[in-house]
Amino acid sequence: MTATADLYDDRGEELDSLSLQLQDIGGRTAFDGPVRTIRCHRDNALVKATLATPGDGAVLVVDGGGSLESALVGDLIAASAVEHGWAGIIVHGVIRDREAIGDLPLGVKALGSNPRKSAKDGVGDVDVPVTIAGVVFAPGKHVWADADGVLVER
Repeated sequence: MTATADLYDDRGEELDSLSLQLQDIGGRTAFDGPVRTIRCHRDNALVKATLATPGDGAVLVVDGGGSLESALVGDLIAASAVEHGWAGIIVHGVIRDREAIGDLPLGVKALGSNPRKSAKDGVGDVDVPVTIAGVVFAPGKHVWADADGVLVER
């Protein structure tokens, strides 16, 4: 994968850069793929269900509204993502089981961690455009992430 800084130098006018500072939590710092999305608040049932389907190298962008109150991804959900071929997960919220997730061959970026689990009611939206810190992540667009940050096609 091309470094995000180099990619921005080459294609900056075609890309948006996420200014939100996310932590690298997964075992892979650099990852990229087509965008899939979920919008949910303190409920990870749709995240679990989606990551249990074939990922085909996609990156799931989860807009949890920036909530730090309960985790949207844990080690079992992340392991399912690896098993189903997802390249990574970007969470505008928190995860849990960060040490176990750090051992997985999966890119995971999030605001941080909280051991509290979330609801499992299935409330939210799947594969809709989500806006995080002013950047639109639309299903099917390409996203790149590494230690320098996150870029997405406009």
